[in-house]
Parts: sequence; structure tokens; C-alpha cells
Amino acid sequence: MRIRITEVGPRDGLQNIKVPIPTDAKVRMVDILSESGVEEVEVSSFVSPKWVPQLSDAEEVFRRIKRREGVIYSALVPNLRGLERALSVGVDKIALFTAASETFNRKNTNATIEESIRRFIPVVREARNSGLVVRGYISTAFHCYFEGRIPPEKVLEVAVRLFDIGVDEVSLGDTTGRAVPEDVKRLLEVILRDFPPQKIVLHFHDTYGMGIANVWTAYSEFGINRFDSSAGGLGGCPFVPGASGNVATEDVVFLFEQSGVETGIDLRRVVEGARVIVEATDGCVGLQSHISKVLERGRL
Repeated sequence: MRIRITEVGPRDGLQNIKVPIPTDAKVRMVDILSESGVEEVEVSSFVSPKWVPQLSDAEEVFRRIKRREGVIYSALVPNLRGLERALSVGVDKIALFTAASETFNRKNTNATIEESIRRFIPVVREARNSGLVVRGYISTAFHCYFEGRIPPEKVLEVAVRLFDIGVDEVSLGDTTGRAVPEDVKRLLEVILRDFPPQKIVLHFHDTYGMGIANVWTAYSEFGINRFDSSAGGLGGCPFVPGASGNVATEDVVFLFEQSGVETGIDLRRVVEGARVIVEATDGCVGLQSHISKVLERGRL
């Protein structure tokens, strides 16, 4: 079963970086990642620049990237205004975001979970009418910095609501990076009673070094083959104190390729894409993945 990666480095990987990153570097990063073999690149976010200033150049990045046939170019969209901006530059797919924690969702979106989902209804309708695929993100699907462990039944409840309003897939996020394989098992045992694995994507952060273990558990025990990951392990959540980067794309690729599972992804190109950001920030941002460090030593 081939692994399908959504490369979130250009969006989730950059949104929390305080050092200004030139648009040229973002475009180059996306272009290199497009050539790596990943199925989808989440290019940017059409949220207000007030909240995520690092991604205020979303339109320009989309206009300048070299689109590669067969690659999906997606973006985060918070509302109808964001959708209008996304449509103006030919986005292929949009992602909406809510959470399984009421406290986190209020701090992140200034709305309850139900209020945020109701706001999505016209966005999903317009996106579908425009021929776009729609993803729903559920943050804090395992653990919340404010509320602690999240019951799997709560996550299922949110997923049901998202599918009911018309999203095509749901990405379950380990926003704090605290999940361990047993947490993954508990959640998927509940979620997969109602939805097939093909509809579920997993999004792990690597705060406690558990990202790869969680990926393998989801794949080997539950047949999940769709994962979000970030080149170089870049990223983290700006609304969660202490949450470090996403699980690194090259670490995920190495895991599966060395286990005999096809990915079709060139991990060296992935690392090259991440290095663009390291250079653009004069080393203020470093590669966090294990494989990128091995590559730098020339031992892979």
C-alpha cells in the first residue's frame, strides 16, 4: 500500500517562524518539494496577516510557483474571504480548521467548536461548487495543553460534524506532540468504526520524539496510509506553548522505504527544500529531522 504524503512545510512549517522569510525562498521551497514526489504540497494560508504575518504573501507565492502535473497545491482557509483569495490564485484544495478541545478552539478561532463548524458550511458549499476538494483539520485530537487528554469520542463527534457538512477528508492533529502509540490506538479504534481509513489523515508533531512511532502504529495496525509531514521537521503550533516541529517528511520516507513500503519520494530533495529556509534565515532555523542530520554527515 503506497504512502501518501501531504507536505505541510511551506505552511505549517513556516507559520511559527519569527524571522521574516523572503517570498523568493518560499517559492523555491515549494518548487523543490513539488519535484520530490510528494502527492500534495500545502503551500500557504489565507488567514488574516494579523494572525499569521509570516504567510501574508500567500497570493504571490501561489502565483509564482511552478506547478507540477499530478501534484495537489492546497491552502488553509478560515472563511469565505479566505476562500475568495484562494480561488483567485487557482488553489486545488482547501483545508478548514477546528479542534476537539473547546478551550483551544476558543483561543485559536475565538469561537466554540460548533460555531466554527457552522461558519464552515457556506465555505464548503462554495468550495465544492468551484470543484475544490475540502479537508477538515481537527487540532488537539489527542491532547490539549489546556484541557489535558481528549476523549476519542469527542474527536469522533467533531469528525462526524465535519463529514456531515461535506468535507472530503479529516486530518487528526497531535497538536502538542504528546501522543504515544497507545493514544493512537485508542483514537483510531473509535474513529475507524464510523469512517474508512481512506478518509483519515494523521498529523503528528514530534515534541517528545514520538512522531515516527505514531506513524508506524497507524500504518501497521490500522492501515492508515495518509500522513501530513514537514520537510526538515520544520514547524510547530503558534498557539501551544512548547509544541515543537512536525514529524519530518524525510524521517517518514526513510521509515517506510527501509520497511519495504513504497513512497515514491526522494528524501534528498525533501531535505534540499528545507535547506532553502535554513539559508534564508541565516541559520536561525535549523533542520530538526534525524535523516537530514545524517545526510549532512554524508553517511546515508
